[in-house]
Amino acid sequence: MKTFLKRLLAGMLILGMLLSLSGCVTPVPQDLGNVCAVFQQNKSWFWAAQRSQRRWGVPMSTLMAIMYQESHFHATIKPPRERLLWVIPWRRPTSADGYSQATYDTWWQYQDYTDNFAARRSKFEDAIDFVGWYCNMAHKRLGIPLNNTFELYLAYHEGIEGYAARTYRRKRWLIDIARRVQRQAERYHYQLVRCESRLAQRPWF
Repeated sequence: MKTFLKRLLAGMLILGMLLSLSGCVTPVPQDLGNVCAVFQQNKSWFWAAQRSQRRWGVPMSTLMAIMYQESHFHATIKPPRERLLWVIPWRRPTSADGYSQATYDTWWQYQDYTDNFAARRSKFEDAIDFVGWYCNMAHKRLGIPLNNTFELYLAYHEGIEGYAARTYRRKRWLIDIARRVQRQAERYHYQLVRCESRLAQRPWF
C-alpha cells in the first residue's frame, strides 16, 4: 500500500512538473510602445488581434492599447495585495488576472457567451478576444462607437452599469488614464498603417 502511494505521489509530482512546463508564458515584449515590434516579436499575437478585430469590429490599435494599459502584456499579473496594518500582505482588491485584467465573474460571462470554457486569462489569444467582446458589448448596450477608445476604456474599467451611471465622472485620475489609452491607440494606429502589410501572415495550415 505504501509503495502504491509513493508511486501515486511521484506520478502526481511528474504530472505537475509537466503541466508547469507546458504552461510557460510568453515573455513580455521588449518595446511596448511600438506595436509593430510587439507583433514582430510575437507573430501569433498579430494573428490573434486580427481575428478579434474581424470578430468584434474593434480596431487592433484599440484592443492593444487597452491591453497595454491593463497589464503591459504580462500574462499572469494580478492587482497588488492590500496591506493589513500597513505591513501584513492581505487579500487582493479584485479577482482581476492576466493580460486583460478580467475579473473572474466577467471572464465567466465571456466563456458562457462564446462557449469557450477552455479560455484562459493568461493566454493572449483568449485575452485579446475578451477585450474585443467586451468593447463590442459596450458598443451594443451603451452606443459607444467601436473606434472611440476613450469611451470604450471608461466602460471597460467601470463596467457596463458603472459607465451607464457615469461613475467615472467622480474619478479625475481615470479620465486621465482613458485619455492616455486613447493617445496610445492613436500611436498604435499610425504604426500599424506603416507596418501591417509587412507583418507575417498566418499560414494557411
